[in-house]
Amino acid sequence: MSKNSLPDFNNTELAFRHLSDKDIRRGKKLFQLLSRPWLVKIGSLLARVALFVKFPIGWAVRPTVYAQFCGGEDILESEQTIDLLYKSGVRTILDYSAEGVDTEKELDATCSEILKTIEAASNDPRHAFAVFKPSGLSHNDLLQKDSSTFTASEHEAWERVIRRVRSICASTAEAGGRVLIDAEETWLQDSIDKIAEDMMSDFNRERAVIFTTAQLYRHDRLEYIHSLASRAHESGFIVGVKLVRGAYMEKERERAVKKSYPSPIHADKAATDHDFDSAVEFCLDNLDRVNLFCGTHNEDSNMKLCELMMQRGISVDDDRITFSQLLGMSDPITFNLAANGYHVAKYVPYGPIREAMPYLIRRAKENTSVAGQTTRELALISAEIKRRKG
Repeated sequence: MSKNSLPDFNNTELAFRHLSDKDIRRGKKLFQLLSRPWLVKIGSLLARVALFVKFPIGWAVRPTVYAQFCGGEDILESEQTIDLLYKSGVRTILDYSAEGVDTEKELDATCSEILKTIEAASNDPRHAFAVFKPSGLSHNDLLQKDSSTFTASEHEAWERVIRRVRSICASTAEAGGRVLIDAEETWLQDSIDKIAEDMMSDFNRERAVIFTTAQLYRHDRLEYIHSLASRAHESGFIVGVKLVRGAYMEKERERAVKKSYPSPIHADKAATDHDFDSAVEFCLDNLDRVNLFCGTHNEDSNMKLCELMMQRGISVDDDRITFSQLLGMSDPITFNLAANGYHVAKYVPYGPIREAMPYLIRRAKENTSVAGQTTRELALISAEIKRRKG
């Protein structure tokens, strides 16, 4: 399909046709729970305690929140989800969701697992990208520190980090794939920006293989995207950029107050929305040099991108533009985009239940903190349940 057509994000029949009645009822119950912040707070605390004391929680988590937001405990177990999505034209981004690793052995193991996702995606059209969080490959204290102040042992550790990152980027390029480098907190991001730009310079000469991530709730990121594109043009490489609003707002503001420095976060949502929309337009205006990955659950932002593509005569299936949402969320956006021919992919987190719990806790908190997100999810799920009954 190449003719542009705008999706209908209210089409619940199309959005949820991949889900059984049981699945959609589970989703309704979960989002009803997530609509109560006090309940999420208590549940998150109990989950952390259970993890700390090694209390078995898989029996309660697997059929509920884990089934909603994760593909499985490993890549093989995620195959059913991968296939289900692809039948509706939605591709997968396998996201190894284990967090909090710290030893060199654990960091190497995480790298090996990410390499497995690249291998699984090789020559498989069901997959769109690979992805990794730099904090899964490095100690956070290394990411925070200026490399010019490293001790000898820190230099050795940092060289191991770069080897891990380079092995992932090189394997992705060799497999003909693409990989996303996720963003993290501002105090880690400067090091990540440098790594990402170095990798783009090395591997993005002919096409965008490596994608960095810009969190547009930061007031400096729009300018950063502009300057990155300028450096890329001068140096002869292509920028791949994933645009998101951001995931660490409360933590960022609290740290800024505690350490007495200006908050890196926009003062209000309107400023964030403005920068996000401006970044999207900048990418479209420079599409030959800046490939766009639009990672948002915001209906208006997704529709604006569709409209801008139509206005500019950009085909819906232009592979320089990808839309994406998380598994278990915003299905009306994802599946209606796919039905209209747009390139769209779901992040499909996977990993052992206990190791995935920090991710699931963050998902729960995100749903309660994003204004209107849970309400909108509930309204559309309820509409589909009513439609099926009627």
